[in-house]
Amino acid sequence: MKLSEILVKPVLTEKANNQQEKLRRYAFKVNRKANKLEIKKAVEEFYGVSVIDVNTVVVPGKNKTRFTKAGFIKGVKPAYKKAYVTVAEGETIDLYSNI
Repeated sequence: MKLSEILVKPVLTEKANNQQEKLRRYAFKVNRKANKLEIKKAVEEFYGVSVIDVNTVVVPGKNKTRFTKAGFIKGVKPAYKKAYVTVAEGETIDLYSNI
């Protein structure tokens, strides 16, 4: 798997921002087939930081329904994999520079 296919996008939520400030832990949405070693290598190459730890979690898909003029529409949001990456002390990742 190519390194450019591993990281999908950073997760920018309130919880993730708190972890960035306090624990130097960054959250990324990653490819479902990527393992921890590939994620570590991709983050180190793209952001130029040294990674201490990688934790992954598979977020399950959710059922969604909407009521419209045509009636109920049912669907499923897809499952995805999320990685929490802890960087070395004194190093940071600027996620807002590319926006």
